[in-house]
Order: sequence, then C-alpha cells, then structure tokens
Amino acid sequence: MTSGEEPVGEFSMARLALFSLGAGSLVLLGAAAIILLAQPAPLVGLVIGLAGLGLSVAAVGIVSTTMTRRALGPHGPEQRGSVKSGPRD
Repeated sequence: MTSGEEPVGEFSMARLALFSLGAGSLVLLGAAAIILLAQPAPLVGLVIGLAGLGLSVAAVGIVSTTMTRRALGPHGPEQRGSVKSGPRD
C-alpha cells in the first residue's frame, strides 16, 4: 500500500480472524500433504513440519497486516478519527 492511498471498506474482526486462521490452516494442510505424499525420512519430515509451522505463522501475520492496513489505512484508526489522541509531551 502506498502512502497516498485512502483506506477502503469496513473493518470486521470476525472476517480478519477467519481469513488469518484460514491462511495459516492452508499452509499447515499443505505441509501435511507434502509429508503424506512424499513419505520422507523422519528427520526430513520434522524439518518439513517445522517449516510448515513457521510459514503458517508468517501467513497469519501477512494476511492480518494486509487486511488491517486495507481497512484502516497505514496509520491505523488514528487516521479515521475513531481513536482520540492522548496528550502529547
């Protein structure tokens, strides 16, 4: 998202949770499918599983960040005026 773009759409916490967890689940299912289809040695299977876990966390973070920035803009709720700014020192 470039700094000149305006936020679009409404923010839904339920939609954010579903899409984020869905992305993470798809990555885990992909890792499990690779392990089942390839039937690697135990150590290789462990590495594939751990890589799947790491990629799953990354997918959740990427999806949630992207959706939040699209809905609220790059500066969050302060840009939309829904959060009052506190006293500045």
